[in-house]
Amino acid sequence: MSFVKSDLIKELGKNYPNFLKKDLLKLFDITLHEMQEALKRGDRVELRDIFTIEPRLQKARVSRNPKTNEKVNTPEKKAILLKISKEWSKKINEKK
Repeated sequence: MSFVKSDLIKELGKNYPNFLKKDLLKLFDITLHEMQEALKRGDRVELRDIFTIEPRLQKARVSRNPKTNEKVNTPEKKAILLKISKEWSKKINEKK
């Protein structure tokens, strides 16, 4: 499932008709920017009853190339763990 920013802004505009679209767009941009900065700092981002995003550090390891079976050193890297609430998961996966 993918989301387009303009579609999200349209939906917010429908749900909150008293706000100007430019204000909703600015609010959305600020929210995304703050979430990115928190993840860069290594902080956990949580939207209650919706989802949590948490940065994780994957240790360096020795992996293998499946084509040649050659061992390859994989450096340590950052990954993001996303957990969606059960309620939202049900809403996303229910058939219309």
